[in-house]
Amino acid sequence: MPQLAKGGKWVFGWVTAEGDSRITIPAEAYQEYGFQAGDKVVSLRGSRRSGGFAVGRAERIAAAAGGLELQKRAVGGGEIEADRQVLLPGQIGIQPGDRLLAVRGSGLAQGFVVRGPIYEEALRYPDLLSWP
Repeated sequence: MPQLAKGGKWVFGWVTAEGDSRITIPAEAYQEYGFQAGDKVVSLRGSRRSGGFAVGRAERIAAAAGGLELQKRAVGGGEIEADRQVLLPGQIGIQPGDRLLAVRGSGLAQGFVVRGPIYEEALRYPDLLSWP
């Protein structure tokens, strides 16, 4: 997993939203965040700067310090499917074909960014992994 800039976020690669706004969580992120098929997940709004969202296990977010504050950022829930996929809630605003940069977020949730400096920097690396 590369770090594109010194002190910057670590990235897992590119993810493309499928026709029904479903995404595949990169294998390395799936393992790092402890996802399992059938896990209930929560989608959280991303920062204003990078847009996007984060996906984390619902039980982990609820148990976290500041869990109530995190739950206020929640825009929907879902379930991890057997093929590392998750259907995104419509409130996230991701359209089929959108290209998202999967980044290491907090220890609680996998981040996906749609704009901003790290996204622009990643565009300069055509050999970053891509996930369907």
